[in-house]
Amino acid sequence: MSAVQGQDHIKLTTDRLSVEELTALVTSPTSGAISVFIGTTRNNFEGKKVLRLEYEAYEPMAVTELRKICGQIRERWAVENIAVYHRLGCVPLTESSVIIAISSPHRQEGLEAVRFAIDTLKATVPIWKKELYEEGDPSWKENKECSWA
Repeated sequence: MSAVQGQDHIKLTTDRLSVEELTALVTSPTSGAISVFIGTTRNNFEGKKVLRLEYEAYEPMAVTELRKICGQIRERWAVENIAVYHRLGCVPLTESSVIIAISSPHRQEGLEAVRFAIDTLKATVPIWKKELYEEGDPSWKENKECSWA
């Protein structure tokens, strides 16, 4: 169902993520919408003060799974370009852990595709999150959407 032959941009990195970089990657004169999801580090979880997050991944499999997600999106929605960047390592408060940007001719396709992308990423991609708290032991977080949880 692809609108045009677009590009997929996938990256796992310890570098700070930039929404401007991803929107530039997906921008196209044939698309009238860019839909974006940004997941950030918040300062609390279940009454605990969070200091930062740390992410680890099985990188070869994570990239393979992200490519599968891009393919599934292209089968379901008319989209052009897709960018999915996920941060690894330490992610301080308020910084982005994941950014997904998708360009499409019209907003509805892009918005639906972005939601599918983040929900499927959390359920299938081998990326693990550890929360570090002001008090108490760090905690590896289980994604409720995850098929192996």
